[in-house]
This record gives sequence, C-alpha cells and structure tokens, in this order.
Amino acid sequence: MFYLDWTYLLVIPGLLLGLWAQSKVNRTYQEYSRVPTRLGRPASAVVNDLLHRNGNYAVSVGRVSGNLTDHYNPGTETLNLSEGVYGSASVAALGIAAHEAGHAMQKHEGYAPLKLRTAIVPAVNLCSMLSTPLFFVGLLMAWPPLTTIGIILFAASTVFALVTLPVEFNASNRAVRMLTEGGYVSHDEEQGVRAVLNAAALTYVAAAVTSLLTLLRLLLLARRRK
Repeated sequence: MFYLDWTYLLVIPGLLLGLWAQSKVNRTYQEYSRVPTRLGRPASAVVNDLLHRNGNYAVSVGRVSGNLTDHYNPGTETLNLSEGVYGSASVAALGIAAHEAGHAMQKHEGYAPLKLRTAIVPAVNLCSMLSTPLFFVGLLMAWPPLTTIGIILFAASTVFALVTLPVEFNASNRAVRMLTEGGYVSHDEEQGVRAVLNAAALTYVAAAVTSLLTLLRLLLLARRRK
C-alpha cells in the first residue's frame, strides 16, 4: 500500500536534520544565555536603541510568554521578545533581539524577499492545510487532477520555505552589523552572537530540506500511481 511505501525514507534525512538543528539551537542558546555582555544592558533596551539609531521609530517592543518565541510582526509593527530574552543582557539575548530588529529594518527599508514572504503568508497557510488531504484523496480515488492540485498546493509551501532562507540570513547579518557598529558587543561577544544566529538558521535550512524532500515524495507517488 502507498502509505507503507519506500518513499517514506526520503523524508527521514530532513526530519533528522530538523531534530539535530533544534537540539543545536537549544544547546547554543543555553550556553550563551549564561554569558553576560560587558555593557550589561537588557535586550529590550538594546533593540530599541538599534531601531532608533537606524531611523526606525514605528516599531513597538513588547514581551511574549514562552521560550524562544521571539518574533517581529510586519503587519502590526510589533517586536515581541520572549521572557528569557526581554530583560536579559546575555550574548544570546542580544543576538536574538537584534535578529528581530533586523526583520524590522527589512520592513523599514522595503526589503523585497520580506515583502514577498509577507504577501504570500495567507495563501501558503491555506495551501498547507489543503495540500496533503487533496493529494491523498486523489491518490485513493485514482483521480490524477486532484493529486496534481495537491502537489501544486504543497509546492507553494516549499516556495515559502525557500523564500524564508534569504529573509532569515539577511536579518542575522543585519543583527551582527548593527550590534558591532553600535558598539554593543565586543569581538568575543560577536562570535557568540554569530554562533546563536547560525544555529537558529539551521532550523530554517532543515525546514526547506524537509519540504523539498516531501515534495519529491509526492511527485514519485503520483507518478507511480499513474
């Protein structure tokens, strides 16, 4: 039966990569969250400084519950820092906060990949919800047009994962540049910031790889059923 098919093996590397990336993020964050910066300023204050120094006064900085739940919402111009980051002056906290500030500056400067990602989010959410059910219903009913629709919808999610990569890498590069040019971190602290952000970037790489491998699996299943 197709659901016991060998093509399941295709997604295993992506899943393993995702687990390893998440583990590396947690380990790196825990390591550098115990390393204080020489300035000793909390991330919430630093991120405000970074935005204002770069001419961005539209973003409000707030706090959000959870661990590593930090995010920037370009629609509402809000930058929320998690409980462990907001009041912390650690190397990890400043790196994470500056990364979100990088996203805010992308919006401020009209960075094209962020504009594209923001624009396709509603469509991608719908595609993600419908793609797999439509594909497998089409497969069970032996109706190729429905499986094709499912594949196209899933491909939209894959495109989103790929578009996310330059957005995240660029935000991290902006973060390091803003922190170093503003004198918020020393050379040694900069290396810690890079370690935290590089670890976080791996999770997006893993998501893209997993999506590509899953798309390949769907294409192989559809081809075999034909």
